[in-house]
Amino acid sequence: MDIIVKPLIPDLLYDYLFFFDHMVFAEHPDWSKCYCYSFHFTGPDEQWNKKENRTAVIKLIKEDKMRGYLAYSNNKPIGWCNANNRNNYQRLRRIYELDDDTKENICSIVCFLISPEFRRKGIAKMLLERIIEDYSFNNYDYIEAYPMKNELSCEKNYKGPLSLYKRNNFRIVKAYDNYNVVRRELI
Repeated sequence: MDIIVKPLIPDLLYDYLFFFDHMVFAEHPDWSKCYCYSFHFTGPDEQWNKKENRTAVIKLIKEDKMRGYLAYSNNKPIGWCNANNRNNYQRLRRIYELDDDTKENICSIVCFLISPEFRRKGIAKMLLERIIEDYSFNNYDYIEAYPMKNELSCEKNYKGPLSLYKRNNFRIVKAYDNYNVVRRELI
C-alpha cells in the first residue's frame, strides 16, 4: 500500500471536504456534522450544525488556521489527523483539565480519522510520525494528546489509542477518570 501524508494547506481544501463528505462516518452518519471543527467550536452543543460547521472549516482552511495532515492512497484522501497549536483549540481548553498558564509551545493532537477500509493498516502511525517530524522543527516544546481510557471501537477511539502514543515515546503526564494526557518532548 502506497500512502502519502501531506500537511493541510488551502490548496487541499477540496480533498479535505471530499474526505469528510464521502470517505468517513459511513458507520456513524450522525457524526458527519463535525468536519473536525468541534475543538475550534465555542458555542453550546445544541448549536452544532453540519452546514455551519462545514462553512466554518472552509474559512479556517482558507485562512490557514486549520492545521493537520491528510493521508492519501492512490491520490484519494483516506485519513486525517487534526494537529495544531494547543491555544487554537478553544473547546479543548474548556472541556479538558489543562494548565493554561504554561509558557511551553505545545502541539495538540485532537483527532485521528481513518476511512473504515483503511483502519488497522498503520495509517494513524504514519500520520503521527509525520507530525513528530514536522513539529520537531517548528519550535515546539511538546506534542500532547488526550487518548480515552478503556477499550473503544475504532471510530470511538478517534483521539488515538494510548498504545500508539506509547510506541512513539509519549508518556502519561496526567491521568483522569476517562482520559490521559500524554506528551512527547521535542528536542
